[in-house]
Amino acid sequence: MSLLLELFLTFFKIGLFTFGGGYAMLPLVENAVITNKWMTANELVNFIAVSESTPGPFAVNTATFVGMCTKGIPGALLATLGVVLPSFIVILIVAHYFNQFRNAKVVKGMMKGLRPTVVGMIAYAIVTLSSTVFLNGTTLLKAAYNIKTYLALAIFGIMAFLSFKKVHPIIIIIISGALGILIGALI
Repeated sequence: MSLLLELFLTFFKIGLFTFGGGYAMLPLVENAVITNKWMTANELVNFIAVSESTPGPFAVNTATFVGMCTKGIPGALLATLGVVLPSFIVILIVAHYFNQFRNAKVVKGMMKGLRPTVVGMIAYAIVTLSSTVFLNGTTLLKAAYNIKTYLALAIFGIMAFLSFKKVHPIIIIIISGALGILIGALI
């Protein structure tokens, strides 16, 4: 199978089985990207940081970036089309039938079942990606003696605190970017 078709089909599957937004797709993207060796875990984590600070939906940014890194502009176009097409099709179908099934017990039950699944997938993404960020692929014991681990945890703590204080996300992104540049320059 050609890489272009593989990119399209991979992101089509990711788009088809992602419920709950971009963060819920992280485990699927991580698995596909690492398994196919399209990029390393560190490259993926770096892109996630960039993706969050650029305009546009996370899923589209991710698909576009992975496609561009692997096969240039055609790869970017096909990966993006792949991730967007399932949602487009599903929304067309749902919009057409929504009023008929809105109050059905099966639909309500399905939505209640999907909520914890989405939270679980986001939690999984947080655990796997944070191990790359905080541990840099090392063991927990080695990471405990690494100043970069402490600095990353400190930035995480500060940003979490600011988030809980309802500081605007743009301000948080600017502060975290500035802290990252400062720490990168010093270390």
